[in-house]
Amino acid sequence: MSRTRKRRMMNQINVVPYIDVTLVLLVIFMVTAPMTNPGVIDLPKVGQSLKQPSTPIVVTVKKDGLLELDGDKIQRDELLVKVKAKLKNKERAVVVAGDEKAEYKNIVQILDLLQTNKIEKVGLLTKPAQ
Repeated sequence: MSRTRKRRMMNQINVVPYIDVTLVLLVIFMVTAPMTNPGVIDLPKVGQSLKQPSTPIVVTVKKDGLLELDGDKIQRDELLVKVKAKLKNKERAVVVAGDEKAEYKNIVQILDLLQTNKIEKVGLLTKPAQ
């Protein structure tokens, strides 16, 4: 005798194929994400050089983090004392010239140090566009 068995309707969804597809998409995005370059920016060039009423004090940040004040090597803790000594004329500006291979963090720290110590005219030295 053969028994016929009635099939019941299944009320569950098999999610394993959906998990497989999701993992494949995740791998694809992880591989292609480093290939995109969303952080590339073009910095503006200075069209003309600005004329200063007096020559500015130049603080140079080298690529290895060393500092120079108007061409003389200087320690970071001596910087404020020597800059304030040269700033007898309040109209004189202080410019920070960073080597293009210097870490941006070092340049920003010098700018912040000068501005937080009440030195009003602080800027970045740029190369005019050719």
